[in-house]
Amino acid sequence: MSVQYDLEGQKQAYQGWAPYYDKVYVKFLADGQKKAAAAAAACGPDILEIGVGTGLVLRYYPAGARVIGVDLSVHMLAKAREKVVEQNLTQVLGLCAMDACRLGLPDAAFDAVTVPFVITLVPDPEGALDEMRRVLKPGGEIVIASKMGAEHGLLMKVEAALAPLVKKVGWSTDFKVSRLAAWAATTPDMTVVDVADIFPAPFFKIIRIKKAG
Repeated sequence: MSVQYDLEGQKQAYQGWAPYYDKVYVKFLADGQKKAAAAAAACGPDILEIGVGTGLVLRYYPAGARVIGVDLSVHMLAKAREKVVEQNLTQVLGLCAMDACRLGLPDAAFDAVTVPFVITLVPDPEGALDEMRRVLKPGGEIVIASKMGAEHGLLMKVEAALAPLVKKVGWSTDFKVSRLAAWAATTPDMTVVDVADIFPAPFFKIIRIKKAG
């Protein structure tokens, strides 16, 4: 049975967010943005960023990188294109409107796929991860920065109580590192190689998933 996702509804929501997104997140997510870009660049120059949004991460990729950014929202992408011009981001080769679960990109084309603060918003995360694996070169990495729910204990209970509020800003208390680990464990040649805290810890983390070389 095919699954239908409300992509048009997401596009409309992103259109409303586009003018305000930078003001809310430019400083709050900076630590994770810098570290995600650095981890991706350490894998090699060819980088795909999923959910590039208004382009807040683009400035953190080194000048020698070759970055392609994709996003569902053309309104977010318009903001990202402004940054590319204004900041002379020559490392950005292109920005395209795409569904993360249906990437119009060739197999094994990228050294790294960066997923900054968007995996919990994707209606089919495992489907998107399958696509990321497809476009990733052997030896490359998927680098995910995100709010991750606690797996157990008091923190998990607190997050459950705050779940309705957290959902309003696009985050999830239900999405946990164990979900990514489960996908990797059942996917040929993919392994979680690192999980590290980023600001604001312990709620936000970077997860690196490596494709066998």
